[in-house]
Parts: sequence; structure tokens; C-alpha cells
Amino acid sequence: MGALRDRMVVDLKLGGYSASTAKIYLLYARRFARHFKRSPAELGEEEIRTFLLHLVEERGVLHSSYRQYRAALKFLYTVTLRRPWTVAGLAPRRKNHPLPVVLSGEEVTALLSAVGNIKYRAVIMTTYAAGLRILEACRLRVGDIDSKRMILCVRAGKGRRDRYVMLSERLLVFLRVYWKIARPKDRLFPGRTKDGHVSPESVRAVFKKARHRAGITKDVTPHTLRHSFATHLLEAGTDIAVIQALLGHRSIQTTSLYTHVSTRHLARTRSPLDLLESHGSPLTG
Repeated sequence: MGALRDRMVVDLKLGGYSASTAKIYLLYARRFARHFKRSPAELGEEEIRTFLLHLVEERGVLHSSYRQYRAALKFLYTVTLRRPWTVAGLAPRRKNHPLPVVLSGEEVTALLSAVGNIKYRAVIMTTYAAGLRILEACRLRVGDIDSKRMILCVRAGKGRRDRYVMLSERLLVFLRVYWKIARPKDRLFPGRTKDGHVSPESVRAVFKKARHRAGITKDVTPHTLRHSFATHLLEAGTDIAVIQALLGHRSIQTTSLYTHVSTRHLARTRSPLDLLESHGSPLTG
């Protein structure tokens, strides 16, 4: 894409997009150009529709990836190329709503025990203890820990919004042990990314190995710990509005998903059959 790519890079920076979002948008725009072996400036509505159909029918991309492809192309055409979004009438792809996979408390304990490196155990423990996205955990700074008020400050989370979450007492004890060994100065979990923090990719790799060592057969990723955090809080009786604030969800409808995976919540709910009068009826057998 050459000069067009450079313009898109600048436009993304001016638009305040995060580095991770910019990277994805540029990658998807490049794939679009490579698919037709032509500059996007020479392509239009027909090619966009053909490419999106290719993603669905031949590549079988997930709904989330499809949305990002569509958003990347929309940005490319409306902002960088300053052209109208000619596929505005394209019907949005309907989304399936699979329930998230959740680990039990015993599985979380086994997983953490299977991580030998103290820094990576600390990152993964923090992810679960505070319900963080993996990038949010990796980007934490030492100064984000407020041990007096027992809170963590999560800066520039999804949507570039800051929020506070609880600081677990057990996590604080472990982080103090970790700090004595690693002596981090700025980033709580330093690494070789350009921002100086540990990379999410390396955490995912460690997580995958630990999952196998712990004998967990479920298809899980570090993000599963965030789902588990929310579900476990719900099962402990935490108000769903509090969970929404901790997760940083804009809509409580998003948080309500966890009411469908909380088996303990479901088990406490009585069936209407149990409320029926059984006297003189076939209910008594």
C-alpha cells in the first residue's frame, strides 16, 4: 500500500486509536489490497462486498473478526481515502451468542500452581483477581497499586476509559513477594515491548503450557479468567451492577451474560413445578 499505508498510520494516530487497534486495521487493509493485488484506491463497493463474502464463506472468520475487517475498511475509505462508505446498506452480520467457558475455583488454583515463573504467575493471578483483560494486566504500573485503599487503577482500558478495581489481599501478598525478587521500577511486569511491559503473547504462551500441566482440557485462554472472575463474583452474591463497573462494561446487558453461565445461580432458583400444590394430584407419584 506504500504511501496510502503511511497516510492511514497518521490518520489512526490523529484519531486516537490504540496501538493494538491500529495494528489490526493496517493488517486487514493490507490483506484486502493483497486479495485483489491492487491498491484500495482503485477498488470500490463491489470489491468490498466480494471480500467480506470471501471472509464469511471461504475463510469462516468469527463474528468479532468480521466486524473488525469491516471497521478497518470503513476507516480506510471514509477517513484515509475520504470517500463515502458505499456499502452502508450492507446488512450487519448476525452474531451467535455462545456462552463463555468458565473455570472452577479448583481449576484456577491448579492453573496458577502450574506456572513456575513468578512474574508470569503474578500476571495471570492479577488477571483473575481483578477481572482484567490480558493487555490491561500486562500494562499495569507499580504506581497503579494503592495498598492503602486496596484498589488497582486500570488505565486506558477498552474504549480508553480508566477504572478502579478491587485489590485482593492474597494478590497483594503475592505481589510483595514478587516485588522483592523482581524489583520492578515503572512497569509492574516489565518486558520487551516498545512500552516496556511484558507482551500478552508471551503470557498466552505460558498460560497454554500451564493449562496442559494442570490437566485442564477445556478450551481456555487468559480471557477465560475474566469470565471466571465475573461468574464467581455473581455466584458469591455480588450485585451485577458492581460486576459491570469492575469489568468496565458500558452496558449491563453485556454483564448479564454471566447470569446464564452461573450454575450455582441457576441451582438456587426453584422450578415452578416445585411451587405447585401436590395434594390430590399426580405430583405425589
